Amino acid sequence: MISKESCRDELRTAIRQLSDRCLYSASKWAAEQLVGIEQDPAKFTPSHTRFQRGSSSIRRRFRTNDIISTPSAGVSYVTTPVPEEDDAVDGDFYLLAKSYFDCREYRRAAHVLRDQTGKKAVFLRSYALYLAGEKRKEEEMIELEGPLGKTAAINSELVSLERELSTLRKNNTLDSFGLYLYGLVLKQKGSETLARTVLVESVNAYPWNWNAWLELQSLCTTVDILNSLNLHNHWMKDFFLASTYQELRMQSESLAKYELLQGTFASSNYIQAQIAKAQYSLREFEQVEVIFEELLRNDPYRVEDMDMYSNVLYAKECFSALSYLAHRVFMTDKYRPESCCIIGNYYSLKGQHEKSVIYFRRALKLNKNYLSAWTLMGHEYVEMKNTPAAIDAYRRAVDINPCDYRAWYGLGQAYEMMGMPFYALHYFRKSVFLQPNDSRLWIAMAQCYETEQLHMLEESIKCYERAANCNDREAIALHQLAKLHSELGRAKEAAFFYKKDLERMEAEEREGPNMVEALLFLATYCKAEKRFEEAEVYCTRLLDYTGPEKETAKSLLRGLRAAQTGFPSMDIQHFPP
Repeated sequence: MISKESCRDELRTAIRQLSDRCLYSASKWAAEQLVGIEQDPAKFTPSHTRFQRGSSSIRRRFRTNDIISTPSAGVSYVTTPVPEEDDAVDGDFYLLAKSYFDCREYRRAAHVLRDQTGKKAVFLRSYALYLAGEKRKEEEMIELEGPLGKTAAINSELVSLERELSTLRKNNTLDSFGLYLYGLVLKQKGSETLARTVLVESVNAYPWNWNAWLELQSLCTTVDILNSLNLHNHWMKDFFLASTYQELRMQSESLAKYELLQGTFASSNYIQAQIAKAQYSLREFEQVEVIFEELLRNDPYRVEDMDMYSNVLYAKECFSALSYLAHRVFMTDKYRPESCCIIGNYYSLKGQHEKSVIYFRRALKLNKNYLSAWTLMGHEYVEMKNTPAAIDAYRRAVDINPCDYRAWYGLGQAYEMMGMPFYALHYFRKSVFLQPNDSRLWIAMAQCYETEQLHMLEESIKCYERAANCNDREAIALHQLAKLHSELGRAKEAAFFYKKDLERMEAEEREGPNMVEALLFLATYCKAEKRFEEAEVYCTRLLDYTGPEKETAKSLLRGLRAAQTGFPSMDIQHFPP
């Protein structure tokens, strides 16, 4: 078991140690979790708990059961000793180097520490060299930029860093932070298996470095790889598993982990944002919107994850809310990639696709690996009928993350627009493999099978059936199933799906041509099956319409009455249904 006070003590120490090594994003993450541990109201005044109040209210609203303040029975966590600082001798040089590092003078910082041998100094020197190489790589990418930012620029420091860190590891003189950096270097060089091993050593030795967990997560591309990791059972492992489950599209398992963590970190804004991400993947847009609204009330200058909130507002066509969010992030920090993405979504919803592309490109100038911007820019090019540019954008997205189903789906759409259904089908298959519970992907694949070049109607029917079982919100699958079965001469199956579609339209109070088509088919089918009363009900409903279907219904009713009385029908003209 782990107590809240123990978590606080560990995080407070970790924040200082991470900041001292210039791992600022990991330090920020740890500080957010520290504040996310709910305080005892008896010991703290309202001003101390103001930051936490919103998250707790979200938790109360969405939790499925009461969550105790410690992990469930049977879960025991190991205690990892916090390492002592070892660099008193290097202190003055280290402080100077850290000052240079904070001013982004990385090579200067590394030079100051060239003769220092303490583990902390070795890490900062190596980290400074790594970032100097990354900075130069970024400069070369700008100088040598090819189409959509494609260049062969690499970090020139990787080879020397790998050689040095490998030797230190063999001599057992590399601490957990050095192991993290070694894993990062190995990952960039493509040695993924060794990188995983090294990063596992790092997080087992020092579990509070969230950066190391994230790098390890990026190397866990399958459940089998995740299960093969030999990780100590520290409470930080639960954060890692919850996040990795989400990346592996195991949303239920991810939500279960976050609910467990909320027992200790009841007011964590990070956990609430991750829950919103999982709900977004499940297309529970109403719940996602509520969570983000409360997060913004609680943390009004937050920009992280707000691009996902803008996607929800875009999908729901909430013009005013998206406009307000775009203005808000623009005033907070307009040169954040997320801000540019939100503004791009706003212009896209307004139909100004050229302006939208400008902002997505700006987001990519700020972060070339910003996955959402590549995918959304591809969508905009599709709207602009610029198919080659759309394909380039989608390909960049799948290069960054081969598990991004939206980019594969976009590639399928683009090739379908170009009249190349075999290519489109290949990409649609990849998207449904990654996201098998999304009805839109199954419908896209079914429509691809229906094309004139393929005309594989049986395969199309299978895809529509999968879509219907995946909560088809657009109500396309049932109607198409009915039409295809009718086309193949399977009247009984067609009637079954027309009736289900009709029931759904009635429940949702929707009118339109689909309802007329269903009523006409069912009236004709029931008449042929001598179910005259049912046929009469459908015909009577058709009399409420004003188009040609009204005359068809009258003709059918006359035929019904003639069939019921035993006299032949006197109709001269028969209208086809």
